[in-house]
Amino acid sequence: MNAVLALRNALFGGNLRQMVAPLLIIMILSMMVLPLPPFILDVFFTFNIALSIMVLLVAMYTMKPLDFSVFPTVLLVTTLLRLSLNIASTRVILLYGHTGGDAAGKVIDAFGHFLVGGNYAVGLVVFTILVVINFVVVTKGAGRIAEVSARFTLDAMPGKQMAIDADLNAGLIGEDEARKRRTTISQEADFFGSMDGASKFVRGDAIAGILILFINVIGGLIVGVVQHDMDLAAAAKNYTLLTIGDGLVAQIPALVISIAAGLVVSRVGEEDIGDQFVGQVFAKPQTLMLTAGIIGIMGLIPGMPNMVFLMLASAFGGLGWRLQKRAQEAVPEKTEEAQEPVVPQESQEASWSDVQPVDVLGLEVGYRLIPMVDRGQDGELLKRIRGLRKKFAQEVGFLTASVHIRDNLELRPNAYRVTLKGVDVGAGEAYPGQFLAINPGRVAGVLPGPPTKDPAFGLPAVWIDGGMRDQAHALGYTVVDGSTVVATHLNHIILSHASELLGRQETQALLDHLAKENPKLVEDLVPKTLPLSTLQKVLQLLLEEGVAIRDTRTIIETLAENAPRVQDALELTSRVRQALGRSIMQQLFPGSAEVQVMALDPMLERMLAQAVQTGGDGAGMEPGLADTLLRETGNAANRQEEIGLPPVLLVPPHLRWLLSRFLRRAVPQLKVIANNEVPDSRVIRVTSIIGGRA
Repeated sequence: MNAVLALRNALFGGNLRQMVAPLLIIMILSMMVLPLPPFILDVFFTFNIALSIMVLLVAMYTMKPLDFSVFPTVLLVTTLLRLSLNIASTRVILLYGHTGGDAAGKVIDAFGHFLVGGNYAVGLVVFTILVVINFVVVTKGAGRIAEVSARFTLDAMPGKQMAIDADLNAGLIGEDEARKRRTTISQEADFFGSMDGASKFVRGDAIAGILILFINVIGGLIVGVVQHDMDLAAAAKNYTLLTIGDGLVAQIPALVISIAAGLVVSRVGEEDIGDQFVGQVFAKPQTLMLTAGIIGIMGLIPGMPNMVFLMLASAFGGLGWRLQKRAQEAVPEKTEEAQEPVVPQESQEASWSDVQPVDVLGLEVGYRLIPMVDRGQDGELLKRIRGLRKKFAQEVGFLTASVHIRDNLELRPNAYRVTLKGVDVGAGEAYPGQFLAINPGRVAGVLPGPPTKDPAFGLPAVWIDGGMRDQAHALGYTVVDGSTVVATHLNHIILSHASELLGRQETQALLDHLAKENPKLVEDLVPKTLPLSTLQKVLQLLLEEGVAIRDTRTIIETLAENAPRVQDALELTSRVRQALGRSIMQQLFPGSAEVQVMALDPMLERMLAQAVQTGGDGAGMEPGLADTLLRETGNAANRQEEIGLPPVLLVPPHLRWLLSRFLRRAVPQLKVIANNEVPDSRVIRVTSIIGGRA
């Protein structure tokens, strides 16, 4: 009942496209068992020829194999259609072949008489040649290409998946694009695997065609001689010609479909086949003119078909001359002024053009790394740099200056160097075609190769070949390619020096961006209440301690509220940090209501408060006290990290800036927060006391 309702809805609900495939399969199966009149056979044979031509044209105009992903199914359906037509025509030939040449329809009669001249010996030879071409040459080659493509596609799937994950992590693509690329990779593997199997259909069809031919000839002789009392010669002529016509009318579309399969699996690139053929074979005038010369010389040899050779030589020569003339016209002629040598001046006065600006952020590479950053070669590192700048802007809150990339022959071939305002801030090496296996601390074995370190975080690592990538993954290593190594190092440097990258121009651009949505807020603050330089200093102080400035509205509102009474950048930064307390805690303790921190002993707090009152910036701190503070804070921070907690020190507000600046160099991973920065919704739990007993 459900099937009947589905059929009715499909037929009368306007969704006819869903019924095309089932109806076609039912029609093909019906032809195998139901007798068909000659006229209907003519219609189906003509439809089979038209369908094969249509498939060939679609294959030629397809830009990439997945654009014709239904082709393996089409191959199966067309093969079944030809076999069902062979069965239907065999039935008609054996039943009515004694009546004459058109007993099985006009199409079979035309292929049996017109194409082979009514000579069944010639027909047998032509049919055999078509089968050999289809079976031995086209189908076998297309099947081999599909088999190799399927194997390489499956082998390359893990690498492609890793590349997609790397692009996603670098911010080059979004979740939707990554999902789309993964689907495309899976479809490619399925397509070439299906083509490898579908090519067996055509091979089996060719074998079936040969067997059907001999069965029909022998069966026709038996039927004609025994049942219809025909003499042997007449029976052989009638049934053999009809059988050959039937075989030809089936094998020619089969050959066309096989050629279409070869075109689909053998194409390279995403360009029309006609454009590729003309553009790559007939595009060079030297090749055409040299071919014309060789053909012309052969045409002058006595006994050769001189007229044909000379005509083709003239055609190729004329085409080559025309292409060469067109290429010369495309190049602009040099003027007389340009051809005259420029006399260099013996001395020139210095000018401001000699003063070259210093790049804010630069990347210098050795000559072996140039393909990674070459725009003409679609360098992978360029995409990653664009992605990490976008990700930095989204996470930190402002857009950094562009990375100026240049090659430096003074560097080692595989070396690179990162500069900040002309000063080296990082360096490393990368090897194109190899992978860096990084030891995160828990690996099950050792990989062969020279030991090195991850340039971004200093973890032990080793460079390996692509063939050892799966082994490295199995041992627990983190495996990345050369572009990812450089991009990760550059990203780490940009995050570490974010405060230095926020210049006056970036600060003004940040204000202009905020002014689009809150023009009055920006107008009332800068420059009426607070100078742009003070705002820049506040933002830099936040960035120095790893606080993102994405919440620009909260920062500007806090400054607008306090700037009429306070102009000191440090005090303004403290009040902004208090306003951003919820965001700071979320960054340090995500998704947790409990804040597990370290704290100072009350006696140590009083001593540090006295040092602040004496020296202002902590200059009055005794050397012994300073040494004890550094040692105990470092030990406590290591214990925090060992139990999986971020090293965070909770101090009074008046000590936060002093301790943050003092401890930053010795314990760089430590974060110092003030009591008033912790929201009321958070529960504070002290895990260790510095300067006292835990």
